[in-house]
Amino acid sequence: MSGNQLKDLEKKLDELIALCRELNLENGALKAEVAGWRDERKDLMDKNELARTKVEAMIDRLRSME
Repeated sequence: MSGNQLKDLEKKLDELIALCRELNLENGALKAEVAGWRDERKDLMDKNELARTKVEAMIDRLRSME
């Protein structure tokens, strides 16, 4: 291999390493975002279940008043 070919290869490897670092950072950020969405989804599902239980209890009380 000539000197120019080695320099080109070294440059390409440096670019690949930089891209890998960037992708690893982005991947970490995306994983954190997904975890946040999962937490929010769980909270919303819990609130929905609580609301459903309360509505069912109100309906039962209204039926018992008839």
